Amino acid sequence: MKKFSIIAAIDKKNGIGKKNGLPWNLKKDMRHFAEITTGNGQNAVIMGSNTWRSLPEKYRPLPKRLNIILSFEKMANLPANVLNFQSLDEALSALEGKNIGEIFVIGGGQIFTTAINHPACVKLYLTEVGGDFGCDIFFPAIPPIFQKTANQKDEDNGYQLNFTIYEK
Repeated sequence: MKKFSIIAAIDKKNGIGKKNGLPWNLKKDMRHFAEITTGNGQNAVIMGSNTWRSLPEKYRPLPKRLNIILSFEKMANLPANVLNFQSLDEALSALEGKNIGEIFVIGGGQIFTTAINHPACVKLYLTEVGGDFGCDIFFPAIPPIFQKTANQKDEDNGYQLNFTIYEK
């Protein structure tokens, strides 16, 4: 089974979203997300249907990446290059043997909870945002099997950012 990473931005309380959207506007984090997930243009991003719907239409599908949506319901009217599966395992199986560089799970909360405990999850890219944004969706606790291997500090829009990497 193909290995994958998770990428997310979290606030001080592990919040990741509010009212089905991002609770912050941080250009450096968005640039970081795009650089990591795009790579050489052969990567895949896996997201839940709420995350898909939360993307501004002009960014759907996310360019230069294979977009995969996980949903128990068959989603209608998806662009031709967007795949729809019912489970993370089904999506990962479908990517076997395909020319895909890296795979990233990009949200939301339920998908992160499933993905972080999956044996094929090997790396977490977390942007830790220095603030409490009153989120209503949260990132799960990081299992102790993951160890912090990198941390780069920055600042954006008045908030402290820590670009961290955790690996098994």
